[in-house]
Amino acid sequence: MKLKHIVEALLFASDKPMSLKALQEVFPELEQPQSADLETALLELTEDYDSHSIELKKVASGYRFQVREQMSPWVARLFEEKPARYSRALLETLAIIAYRQPVTRAEIEDIRGVVVSSNIIRTLMEREWIKIVAHKEVPGRPGLYATTKEFLDHFNLSSLAQLPTLQEIQDVNLPLKEVEPLSQATREQSETEQSSLQETPNPETDGAETQA
Repeated sequence: MKLKHIVEALLFASDKPMSLKALQEVFPELEQPQSADLETALLELTEDYDSHSIELKKVASGYRFQVREQMSPWVARLFEEKPARYSRALLETLAIIAYRQPVTRAEIEDIRGVVVSSNIIRTLMEREWIKIVAHKEVPGRPGLYATTKEFLDHFNLSSLAQLPTLQEIQDVNLPLKEVEPLSQATREQSETEQSSLQETPNPETDGAETQA
């Protein structure tokens, strides 16, 4: 059986993206394929599905099959539950964290010019889009927030380097003078620093729920 077909079946059966390591670990130890062979199989699958309504997509957590964006209006009709709608304040807060991470709550408030609701922080953490990656060495040791792999997966990104540029988000009308987007080099450095920071075991737990 071709490796490509095995990988195809695994990705269809999995309920979450699979990394190269996760794919390798499915095989018995002495039969595990090399990373290069898996990458070749994934490339072939990508080409096979190039003209289909389904695509093979690489996101932060690994590879997954997904419906192409232009098919979403029809596919959405299969589900009674409507996608969650988020407030402008929540989206602004998320954008600031994404572009300025790691960042404290006070720094977010300085940029937005208003107090950040505990509901917003709680919602973002419950969605697993942000987490506390460390504490700033200032009085009170406030938590430093950063985005997660789940954030990248949800927005169909494989890394922070794929975040849109400042010009591309002008229509969002955020306080953009203060939210300078990270350069690619800075984003890559940020990702490296996040992975080396020790995750805090007791993240902020103020009560809240999603704002409409």
